[in-house]
Amino acid sequence: MARPRPAWRPPARDGVGASRVAATPGPWRTWGAFLPQRLPAAPDWPGRLARGDVLDVNGQPLRADSPCTPGQVAWYWRALPPEPRVPFEIAVLHQCEHLVAVDKPHFLPVTPGGRYLQETVLVRLKRALGIDTLVPLHRLDRETAGVLLFTVQPGGRRPYHELFLHRRVHKVYEAVAPWRADMDWPVLRRSRLVERAGEAFMQMQEVAGEANAETRVELLRRLPWGGFGEGDGHETGALAHDRPGPRAHYRLLPLTGRKHQLRAHMAALGLPIDGDRIYPRLLPPEDPLAGPDYRQPLQLLARELAFDDPVTGQRRCFTSRLQLQALQGDQLL
Repeated sequence: MARPRPAWRPPARDGVGASRVAATPGPWRTWGAFLPQRLPAAPDWPGRLARGDVLDVNGQPLRADSPCTPGQVAWYWRALPPEPRVPFEIAVLHQCEHLVAVDKPHFLPVTPGGRYLQETVLVRLKRALGIDTLVPLHRLDRETAGVLLFTVQPGGRRPYHELFLHRRVHKVYEAVAPWRADMDWPVLRRSRLVERAGEAFMQMQEVAGEANAETRVELLRRLPWGGFGEGDGHETGALAHDRPGPRAHYRLLPLTGRKHQLRAHMAALGLPIDGDRIYPRLLPPEDPLAGPDYRQPLQLLARELAFDDPVTGQRRCFTSRLQLQALQGDQLL
């Protein structure tokens, strides 16, 4: 059962919304004893409580000796060590009283999670536009660039969410991947995608059963060079999946919206997208101190979102102004 929506929420701080925690039964009698036990990874609970950075449901500061009873709710703001800045900017494509559409760069997560807080599209955009009520209508992987849509008004989100829920949004993606001369285009890939078990849970896999994912793949053009990053003087074998040879530019039309659908389907077709660290092989995580290799982004771009606006009745079409790195300066064959 879903938790009831809180009646009051503290304002965002520097673009970061407050988090909510409810006290559970236990040996603790005060918030100073409960919080380090319930959220041990969060730093400096004594300092936060002393500064008044933990609030009750009425917005009053809780102290270390404030009584803590089961079911009582507190608000706090996430705090992480300084994050290296992702060296790419968000471009606003559209802004009105209902919607904000942006061009999301590669490497920038959509929402806070894990070690990412400030360096996310949502937090950057809230700070830039001064709109604390922004909520993303859909998701793009951290590695994927392109059109991303947000709602502005809390009371007007449902009609837009229903567009995505009922597949009334036309989505167009582009990718660079190996060329296969033995395939007839276009290709319609239909399969059942489920998460892998164990340590490979990040990967989706195709299994027997009723299809829950469908993607149309169209060939736009064959490219006049071999591998992703070829000729730039650094190692590309791992991200090119040890597949030297010709490349091609593809249009991908997802007819469903499963996790990693495009990446998994392209890999299953023997066409893993250049720069992919998850498909067909799950590569080791990036060193958090060194950060990602910004020279080799995933060659996947959310090019277009189109739909009939359920609030205004307008036809909306938002198109990315970005270009895949692998296509910059290329020539047609």
